[in-house]
Amino acid sequence: MDILNQLLQGFAVAATPINLLWALLGCTIGTAVGVLPGIGPATAVAMLLPITLKVEPTASMIFFAGIYYGAMYGGSTTSILLNTPGESGSMVTAMEGNKMAKNGRAGAALATAAIGSFVAGTIATVVVTFFAPFVANYAVKLGPPEYFLLMVLAFCTVSAVLGKSTLRGLVALFVGLAMGLVGIDQITGQARYTGGVPELMDGLEVVLIAVGLFAVAEALYAVLYEGRVQESRNRMSKVHMTRDEWRRSWPAWLRATVIGTPFGCIPAGGSEIPTFLSYATEKKLSKHKEEFGTTGAIEGVAGPEAANNAAITATLIPLLTLGIPTSNTTAILLGAFQNYGINPGPQLFDNNAALVWALIASLYIGNVMLLVLNLPLVGLWVKLLKVPKPQLYAGILIFATVGVYGMRQSAFDLVLLYAIGLLGVAMRRFDFPTAPVVVGMILGPLAEAQMRNALSIGEGHWGVFLQRPMSIVLLVIVAAVLVLPRVAKARRRARFG
Repeated sequence: MDILNQLLQGFAVAATPINLLWALLGCTIGTAVGVLPGIGPATAVAMLLPITLKVEPTASMIFFAGIYYGAMYGGSTTSILLNTPGESGSMVTAMEGNKMAKNGRAGAALATAAIGSFVAGTIATVVVTFFAPFVANYAVKLGPPEYFLLMVLAFCTVSAVLGKSTLRGLVALFVGLAMGLVGIDQITGQARYTGGVPELMDGLEVVLIAVGLFAVAEALYAVLYEGRVQESRNRMSKVHMTRDEWRRSWPAWLRATVIGTPFGCIPAGGSEIPTFLSYATEKKLSKHKEEFGTTGAIEGVAGPEAANNAAITATLIPLLTLGIPTSNTTAILLGAFQNYGINPGPQLFDNNAALVWALIASLYIGNVMLLVLNLPLVGLWVKLLKVPKPQLYAGILIFATVGVYGMRQSAFDLVLLYAIGLLGVAMRRFDFPTAPVVVGMILGPLAEAQMRNALSIGEGHWGVFLQRPMSIVLLVIVAAVLVLPRVAKARRRARFG
């Protein structure tokens, strides 16, 4: 009953006219970002961070959450009509959705994607509502040793999961950790790694790094290496499903929600794995196997889209309760929280209860908004694909530059912004993931403080990390995250030669 009372209070805050407006704006921008290939929600949130610094925290978080899950809805449009996933989680949707579109069934594919996203997103939001407070209540009991190891787990999972290579992920993480050390030491008050530059005494701005690595790097990379591909679009058909398509879709939505939600909850999430698992499940269970890969099977669109949205919504559980981001966008959302002096973690549900419950309530509202935005207005979103790429990326660069300059009116910040942007281009070029940089930079100083606190409790002995049951459990999980994928790969190689 206590959870329901708090949720009702959250609805009272989220349903104020100004917060509803921010939710609608976030959902609209998110859908547009999902539709436009090449711009993910991480880029959009990073680009808008400087502009929303003066906005009230609750409204800002509702806005960013709208962009995050709105992009998941919009990503299916380009996957189905263009065979160009707007978001990595929409890759699997393209496999069957584009085949359906080529056979004149684009409308049915778009309908099952939008309704499946709504169903899965709503069920996953219910899980967040009831499961997140339980996790937070348990996590409050953790001490400095457990907190430090929890952050080590975050470093390992983000580095191992968000890139094609664990080594590259760890290199990106150490770049982020090094950036987090710049500035004045929290305990001794000594300046570190500033190179005598006064502007670096306060440390590197998380917003500046996020905008440089995501927005500026994305635009520069597109200018240098992309934009030469001619895209062809499939014809739109009326957005509706027949009775048979409804009958085939709803079991796929429910199965995919069950598959996707746990992947968001665990600190090794991401939406790519559950979408592939859902696709494989639907292909195995379908009575229409001959449609897969030929004319396009509706289950192959319904399942992955629902799994995608369930996983994305559930990523808020580790973010809000443990302060652990499990995707590019949640890494930037973590930075957005910290800009307001709010640290996601077990205390968040006590210290900022109004914000958390308003954010959770806004997920229910946003899902309804997105259903309305995506089903009747899909023709309008398709017109966005006509925006010329040069103007689009020029707009992103202008937006990012003005936003960062507006923070401190510092020319040094602009030099740093484009230096970080070039670093982001190099990382993309050589397949280094960018999310571990942001995670390392944000969580690095916090992990350092917790490590020092733990060592002071243990009187300087590292054995303090082996003295408590939860610490040992976390160490085993960290080892498993780093070792098990290698063991599985070695076994696969041995089996298949």
